[in-house]
Amino acid sequence: MIQNGTANTSYAEFLLLPFPGLQESRYLLAIPFFSLFLFIVTANSILIYTVKAEASLHTPMYLLIVLLFVVNICGTSAILPKMLLSFMFHASHISLTGCLVQMFFLYFTTVLDCNILLMMALDRYVAICHPLCYADIMTTRLLMFLTFASMVRSLSVVGLVVILASRVRFCRSNVISHFACEHMALMRLSCSDISVNKKVGMALRCIDMILDLSFLLASYSKIIHTALKISSGNVRHKAFHTCGTHLIVIFIGYFSRLSSSIVFRVAKTASEDVHNLLSAIYLLFPWAVNPIIYGARTKEIRENLWKLIKRKWPPLRQHL
Repeated sequence: MIQNGTANTSYAEFLLLPFPGLQESRYLLAIPFFSLFLFIVTANSILIYTVKAEASLHTPMYLLIVLLFVVNICGTSAILPKMLLSFMFHASHISLTGCLVQMFFLYFTTVLDCNILLMMALDRYVAICHPLCYADIMTTRLLMFLTFASMVRSLSVVGLVVILASRVRFCRSNVISHFACEHMALMRLSCSDISVNKKVGMALRCIDMILDLSFLLASYSKIIHTALKISSGNVRHKAFHTCGTHLIVIFIGYFSRLSSSIVFRVAKTASEDVHNLLSAIYLLFPWAVNPIIYGARTKEIRENLWKLIKRKWPPLRQHL
């Protein structure tokens, strides 16, 4: 039940109101976002199945790509279903607990996404800079340990932000003019001091970004330096092509994360609808383009996908 917002009380229930200035067109807005949800889930699922079905792709690099696809689906599922229910059935009510849970999974998947990119950088570093030791270093046990460490790291970073948010009193309003319980969208409704929340959130983000980008820069600088020394033109081209694919995904992912800070801290005069649109782009765009990038640029995935399509739909063989 929603409590009256006073100096001594705090709202326990909120209304998630996506694109508040376009509520009269909410049924039309549901069409592109439902299509986007369907595309993200379908595209990522197809590539996950493609890797799973082909034994030759059961290597660390492709398993990490699959893990990235799984995170894409989980992140999308944390946002879009609730948003679509709000558009179609006015199911906009969400409890404070539900809001914090959504916030946790939203940021957990975002941070985990970036951690997987770090693991990919390590995998490519070992594969190109120490190829003879690759099989001995990049074992299943190491992959499982790195995945566990990435989840613990994501949990510790996001958990602290959510715990601090749970201690804030919200009495300005119970309407979140956003499609998801983003941290700053919820903090706008606070009626208590949130300076600690802002400082901790900014500090964690800066440290996280600096460490991650430093590691990525060091790894790919060494990879490129080593690749340039490879005498075989085909091997050198393959190394650059594979790393180029990862770098495109890294650029999109980290650029999207950086833009999230700009949305709420620089574009303060923009309308709520603009904030919603920018947030949708930086959150959903990477999850939509990742399967396209890997499906189009990774030869092994692309070829096995065609094989799978031909095997499942024989009539298409003569056209493919």
